Amino acid sequence: MTGDDQAAPLSPPPDWVSAFTALPRSAFLPDLMWPHDMETKRNVAVSKSEDPGAWYAYAGSNSPIVTQWDDGAHEGVAPGKVFTSSSSMPSLVASMLADLDVRSGHRVLEVGSGTGWNAALLAHRVGAENVVTVELDAAVAESARAALARVGLPVRVVHGDGLLGYPRGAPYDRTVATCGLRAVPFAWVEQAAPGGVILVPWGTYFSFTEATARLVVAEDGRSASGPFTQPVNFMRVRSQRLLWPEHSAYVPAEGTDVAEKSSTSITEADFLASDTADIVSFAIGLRLRDCTHVADRKRDGVRPVWFYGLTDRSWAVVVFRDGRSEARVHQSGPRRLWAEVETAYRWWEKHGKPEFTRFGLTVAATGQRAWLDDPADSWPVG
Repeated sequence: MTGDDQAAPLSPPPDWVSAFTALPRSAFLPDLMWPHDMETKRNVAVSKSEDPGAWYAYAGSNSPIVTQWDDGAHEGVAPGKVFTSSSSMPSLVASMLADLDVRSGHRVLEVGSGTGWNAALLAHRVGAENVVTVELDAAVAESARAALARVGLPVRVVHGDGLLGYPRGAPYDRTVATCGLRAVPFAWVEQAAPGGVILVPWGTYFSFTEATARLVVAEDGRSASGPFTQPVNFMRVRSQRLLWPEHSAYVPAEGTDVAEKSSTSITEADFLASDTADIVSFAIGLRLRDCTHVADRKRDGVRPVWFYGLTDRSWAVVVFRDGRSEARVHQSGPRRLWAEVETAYRWWEKHGKPEFTRFGLTVAATGQRAWLDDPADSWPVG
């Protein structure tokens, strides 16, 4: 460890300072890692043995660090195609631990062991014997287990499917996921103590935008419900990843000529502005099921945004053009996807353009329901 490793620009909650001080992130990172460079917006390979100064500087920074590519199939130094395990930004780790509200004596289940750092912080607080962490990837699980042993915190690291929980350690007072989900397994509710907290990064297939849902388990154990606390972006749990639609399977060779044509007064700024795009896509995703979308790069003042149905071959495209007050819309298939998107957007607009924290999620054996302000006024989602 070097002095640089203590330079992370974060302020953990007061009751977590001792854990962050005793357990620097550097103790859990591999020799070769790929930090996200905030200036270039790219991942860069950094080797501890070849450039220890840069390695410790990144380890002590407030940057996310990729530690595995392509589910472990990646080889070499250059970044792979898809990052599949990482160490989150320390500031995000600290804020999620604050939301989790872990108390002395709590039993904690973590889903997604990663480097083992988060499990170590939890173990420092409640004792290694009170923490179970489950990891689907065998190599990642073994690496986390070794790192935890090196720092003297023999947390139980289970190689298995975290969506099943870990019944042998139940009931849990706290459950935290370090991977993004589209459906919260009811097994986590069943394995929780009444009044327990489940903290999970959650989103819909409409976009990559997620938010942490802080769910409190009902006294009867039949549901868990609570608000979203903050926007986040995590790697998706493997079994809930989106199999991205093939454009050619939706849009025929003749293109938009065969589609129904219309227009919309929703502008590119309304839909894609950098300061509101995340909440717009999140809110629309809560109201619109079985649809995803992608925005093309803008070329010569023109930006198409495509929408694909996930249960049929419905598709739509809205074409935004600089200087135009209206955009051209093309839609085809059993559903009119842009019409559904516009209805969802107008609903969000009508309700005062609510931010993440006004939305919430309820999980029961029958499925998931989203709500705005009041859990009693909910609708199916997922």
